[in-house]
Amino acid sequence: MGCFHSKTRKQFPGHEDPVLLASQTAFSVSEVEALFELFKSISSSVIDDGLINKEELQLALFKNRKKENLFANRIFDLFDVKQKGVIDFGDFVRLLNVFHPNAPQEDKINLSFKLYDMDGTGYIERQETFVEADIDQDGKIDKSEWHNFVTRNPSLLKIMTLPYLRDITTTFPSFVFNSEVDEVAT
Repeated sequence: MGCFHSKTRKQFPGHEDPVLLASQTAFSVSEVEALFELFKSISSSVIDDGLINKEELQLALFKNRKKENLFANRIFDLFDVKQKGVIDFGDFVRLLNVFHPNAPQEDKINLSFKLYDMDGTGYIERQETFVEADIDQDGKIDKSEWHNFVTRNPSLLKIMTLPYLRDITTTFPSFVFNSEVDEVAT
């Protein structure tokens, strides 16, 4: 992998091998490399430390870092799987994978459940969502009820798919470069 692989590991603490990330996600190696260029851009927008903090993610999502945004905070919390207050490259790619058009629907259902389970109790409570989903009328929605609800209402999962992730290299052509890694068909 030459240039891409050698320097980045020192500068980016959470950097992982693109071949490994591609094998664990719906992304190709070229797409992972393109995502790394996007990650570098976001992670250096406020503090150039090779990690994405909450302010940088909010700036990337909404072009605004001054106003507190509940949705941006929630998305950040989901990306920050290690709960360290920062997002490393591996976490960035793995979570974006859920939004890939080829990602399993079950992954999208699980992430959307976490998104709506605002207080992390393992339930979506009445103030967090729709009464219609609470099948047993106990005032909270468990993962099974959520699964049934989104299966009956598939439009809820539309936000869980970003079609341009199908081919990130054509979406962000400025991030494309020649990789020395041969793509393996899956």
